[in-house]
Amino acid sequence: VSTQSTWECEMVRPPGVEVYRDGDISVFEVDGAKEKVWCQLLCLLAKLFLDHKTLYFDVEPFLFYIVTHWDEEGAHIRGYFSKEKNCWETNLACILTLPPFQRDGYGTFLIKLSYELSKREKRLGRPERPLSDLGLRVYLWYWKIAILKSLLVMEEPPSLVSIAKITGIHHEDILLTLTQLGLLQFSTEKGHELCFTKEHINEYLNQIPKPKLEFKEELLQWQPNKAHLDLDTTSPV
Repeated sequence: VSTQSTWECEMVRPPGVEVYRDGDISVFEVDGAKEKVWCQLLCLLAKLFLDHKTLYFDVEPFLFYIVTHWDEEGAHIRGYFSKEKNCWETNLACILTLPPFQRDGYGTFLIKLSYELSKREKRLGRPERPLSDLGLRVYLWYWKIAILKSLLVMEEPPSLVSIAKITGIHHEDILLTLTQLGLLQFSTEKGHELCFTKEHINEYLNQIPKPKLEFKEELLQWQPNKAHLDLDTTSPV
């Protein structure tokens, strides 16, 4: 007589701390050192959809931010990103939106979250390189919107420093985005200059569809664990 044992997972949400809630959308912060096996399984899941992902066992140095959708059965994972705890060069190591939900706005939601965390840490952020072609397109889309919106609210002539201060985006990524937008002009007399009108920016922004999933900074219940230096917005050029 053979016997079979069955085990049913009773978890209805990711482990860790809930740091964001907006209706049926939640974000959980999970420490890879405290929830090692769970984070390893999450990384192995991501490996199914990310050809370039090679790290899935050494999870202790990372924090994971999981976006979920609640229903009557619990909080279901829609995507996540990871960030290295003691790395000040980047604010995002790996990002994944599960394939069935890739057109629902979760990717840009997670990117916005990563920059909001960086701003609260009083530093500039940028994703780990190299970016995939799809990753670069998503980031450029986000950078364009964030930078154009920052130009609309500035009362003084904009600079890399002032744009970085508002957006939290790294100077090199700002330069790349301004070039893509065609807002940088070069002359032998003045060098590079920003050339735009607010009417042109509004016209561009009005053509962009509104995000399906809006990130609301005021709903993020998160602060850095310890004090950091002031936001380094010094221009490298």
